[in-house]
Amino acid sequence: MITIKITDRSIRMNGHACRKSPDGIDRVCTAVSALTCNLINSLEDLTGDRIRVETASGMTVIEWEDLSDGGKLLIDSWFLGLQCLARNTIAYSLSK
Repeated sequence: MITIKITDRSIRMNGHACRKSPDGIDRVCTAVSALTCNLINSLEDLTGDRIRVETASGMTVIEWEDLSDGGKLLIDSWFLGLQCLARNTIAYSLSK
């Protein structure tokens, strides 16, 4: 299970989805990783916000002092993407 903790100065993610398909690919983990990688790149490249990032297998920490309105919008967008992914994953599991 992937756990995510969001505070006013950080995002902390731990774990793996552990939902491999028959071909051995964990598409949920892949999708969460892609959304999170895009968030990090967008915060670094599209805002003047200073962030600190630490990543390892099954772990990501993003920290900041202050976020611009643009940075806050990017995090909101990332969170909406995660919510959509969670809804679709649950719906797919129930339909099997």
